[in-house]
Amino acid sequence: MSAAALAALFASACSWGPDGTPPAMPQPAHYGAEPQPAQTVAAQGVAQHFEVGAQPVPQWWTLYDSPQLDALVEEGLANSPNLVAADHSLQAAKEQLRGQVGSSMLPTVDALGTAQRQRLPGIPQLGIDKLQYDVFAGLVEVRYSFDLFGATRLSNAALASRVNMQVFQLEQARRALAANIVASALGAATLHAQIDTTEQLIALANAQADEMQKRYALGAVARTDQLSAQQSAASLATNLPGLRQQWTAQRHALAVLLGRTPDNAPPDLDLASLHLPQQVPVVVPSELLKTRPDIEAASAALVAASADVGAATAQMYPSITLSAGLGQAGFSWPMVTSGVGALWAIGASLTQPIFHGGALVAQRRAALQSYDAANASYKQTVLAAFQDVADRLAALEHDAQALDAATTSAQAAQGVYDDTHARYKLGALPYYAVRQSEQQWRNARLDEIRYRGTRLSDTAALFQAMGTPPLANPVSSSNAAATAASPASSSATSSSD
Repeated sequence: MSAAALAALFASACSWGPDGTPPAMPQPAHYGAEPQPAQTVAAQGVAQHFEVGAQPVPQWWTLYDSPQLDALVEEGLANSPNLVAADHSLQAAKEQLRGQVGSSMLPTVDALGTAQRQRLPGIPQLGIDKLQYDVFAGLVEVRYSFDLFGATRLSNAALASRVNMQVFQLEQARRALAANIVASALGAATLHAQIDTTEQLIALANAQADEMQKRYALGAVARTDQLSAQQSAASLATNLPGLRQQWTAQRHALAVLLGRTPDNAPPDLDLASLHLPQQVPVVVPSELLKTRPDIEAASAALVAASADVGAATAQMYPSITLSAGLGQAGFSWPMVTSGVGALWAIGASLTQPIFHGGALVAQRRAALQSYDAANASYKQTVLAAFQDVADRLAALEHDAQALDAATTSAQAAQGVYDDTHARYKLGALPYYAVRQSEQQWRNARLDEIRYRGTRLSDTAALFQAMGTPPLANPVSSSNAAATAASPASSSATSSSD
């Protein structure tokens, strides 16, 4: 191979594969099937405003104005075993990258020392029965392989990108943990409030059943009326164990998220004291690609797959290794330490793959298939992120509508109860009419509590869906792996294998 051809191949060492640029994705004018409104309807006096083009909020849970909730999130982020494990795995990956860069891009220096005593068969013709002798040697050897075609640099770039992928995955796990803590705390608070209201409803139903029992004993009502009241009270009581089970499971889950044992679950939040965030950022689709850690992780995986293609292609081309050794050797220690025992060696080797049973070509084809898979995975990740945001935006609007209707219903039912109670005090109605109107009010209040909790939880989910302000790449492949410029074409290949 001529020097000019070698130089040309060296210059094209960065064109062995795709460049790793994420595929162009559609940029919708809005996320959902219908444009999101500027704000939700007002429910309980609060309308949430969608700030299109705003940046995501890093510590969005603080917008609930609950020091207790803030403390729970901080505790979970500090003590979660899953985050600790993920962080240690990331640090291990960084150390592996440093080790691979150091061993592949710098010369290796090894010291070798041997001491042997050997016995060989004798030579009868010369009257020698046996040969016994000692061999002592000490050697320092230096080896260095020239990365002419970028195989090493591209392999290091692939590993560096996979480390970056772990960085984004750790950030995604941290964000998901915060969202799960908030969701669990809100869920437990909502269920607690539902349980309190349900217990009041059961008490009212039992009182109604007792009164009907007394009236039946006096002959004032039919037996069917008495049994119907008893059945209603018992049917209502069946809801309570299920609610308590959900509440207990939610508290256990929250404790584990915080790094605690289930028996040490924190006390519930006061649902009524939580502030609903009124300003909700809506990151535009083009920026969402930079703020979602899962999309950034998919992008890093694509870059790694691109570098793998380049490395597999570069393996088909020659490699040059220089080696040198300097030391002392001899059949005795005096000889080893004298000038007579000095030895040295220097050499160069050139290896050109010719036939490997199709392995090198197959490896490159496999790398190209993996790149195509990473490309498709990136597209799917982006589409799923768009869907996630669209669903959360629609949920907030629908939650506000449902809560507004539930609040109107609860206020109307409370008005009926107040009027009925006033008429009872005037002697115009019997007390069981007051109890029935209170039951209707408590049932309406139960729906209002449920929809308020859902609105708070869906708001947290939307903040989570918006991602986090863009992270700076903590692992730079150009610095950590001394990679060449990005590959530019997937058409280059070699017939040698």
